[in-house]
Amino acid sequence: MSTSFDPDSISFPVGHFIGDRLLDAQPVIDMHRPSDGRLYAGCPVAGADLVDQAVQTAKKALKDSNWGGIRPRERTIALQRWADLIDAEAEALARLEAVSSTRPVGHLVAGDIAITAEQIRFFAEFADKEGSALVPTDDANLGMIVSEPYGVVGAITPWNFPISMAGWKLGPALAAGNAIVIKPSEMTPFSTIYLAQLAIKAGLPAGLINVVLGDGATTGNAITGHPDIAKVSFTGSTIAGSAIMTNIARTGVKPMTLELGGKSPQIVFADADLEKAARVITQNITSNAGQACVAGSRLLVEESIAPQIAALIKAQALTARAGPTWDAATQYSPIISDRQRAKISSIVDAAISAGAACLTGGRMMGGDGYFYAPTLLANVDQSSPAITEEIFGPVLTMQTFRSEDEAIALADHPTYGLAAGLFTSDLSRAIRLTRRLQAGTIWVNRYGRSRDHILPTGGYKQSGIGKDLGREAYLANRKTKSVLIGL
Repeated sequence: MSTSFDPDSISFPVGHFIGDRLLDAQPVIDMHRPSDGRLYAGCPVAGADLVDQAVQTAKKALKDSNWGGIRPRERTIALQRWADLIDAEAEALARLEAVSSTRPVGHLVAGDIAITAEQIRFFAEFADKEGSALVPTDDANLGMIVSEPYGVVGAITPWNFPISMAGWKLGPALAAGNAIVIKPSEMTPFSTIYLAQLAIKAGLPAGLINVVLGDGATTGNAITGHPDIAKVSFTGSTIAGSAIMTNIARTGVKPMTLELGGKSPQIVFADADLEKAARVITQNITSNAGQACVAGSRLLVEESIAPQIAALIKAQALTARAGPTWDAATQYSPIISDRQRAKISSIVDAAISAGAACLTGGRMMGGDGYFYAPTLLANVDQSSPAITEEIFGPVLTMQTFRSEDEAIALADHPTYGLAAGLFTSDLSRAIRLTRRLQAGTIWVNRYGRSRDHILPTGGYKQSGIGKDLGREAYLANRKTKSVLIGL
């Protein structure tokens, strides 16, 4: 398959996908391609009435198909067929996503889409392997913990990894026997619609997956506040997560999974493999141009090796090839919007004006599209927004330490606790510090998720509530009741 393509040759499924069909809708939000800034499509906005239609369709589909009550292996088989179709349609999915998002088409085919299919298969296997349990009681009683699906789950996904984030929500919800109403980001909605269309082709009951498009203020609020949405799953910013919690509290009480922002540290000790550490750190902050919640954007280096690490990172940061997302040779992504690029530039400029040293980057890149150069800032004040705020761009700050205690103190962020990285050859130190680091995921001598979907992800502090991926994500889509029978 030749992955490069002409972006003007792609047609987009503009509309809401409810039941088994795409509903025509008037585009409201202008959509610009990040790679060249061109207006290419429009996104409609679903109001409360249309969201209610999607929810009622989901409820009817659950009742008519008995999706949550059929033999669990039937759910497994149907979801596996869907995963096979996702693999088979990788080229079509990659093209839809590459045009609208920051994900290069080559990365999508080899990574995101294949991973999404794996995730669907992974969660499908839980359907007939996790369930109710008998529990110990006295001889006069029989005790059971009965596990059941919630019913209709509401999900909201971000723009930075549209397909794989949809897989995070769809896989466990459907495997657990639920229906789902999902709102992808208004910046990157089309690949999620195609996933829903493929589910119908795979034989999943029509109406189990309903995709409504729109913004957070209108469509997102209608989903999270709907009385028949039994559980909410969201991935996005901490600010948006707080707004969702407020909206849910205003309209009732329901469980939620929130995977939110991060400002993750990467700690490098002098005994580490420095070339490997520099390579991993650079790859992480330049991957998707740093637009990832787990981006390791705070580099903490033992003082004696700071010049060496800085030189290695600077040299490697200059090698990534920027280009349009529809070019198979592209290695370095654009920023999602001109507004986001301006925010990145403002934070970097303010840090430099306050005395930070810009060792590389620190500028917008010329040409078409919303590109920003990989940036390394040293001597940044601890109170600078470059340290305290989630920039969501290719910006790495570097601070130094002399002891483990100092490293931990710098690593501990007052707001975020999503992930952390640690580079050392001392096993005892690695174990000591993983116990002390306040983060939901810690990587040692590596940085970034693997394809071991059994490992859950989620944050400490204001980085979230609950877990995505792993057994925890499946169980989060089931509710339990206790039953005690007198014999």
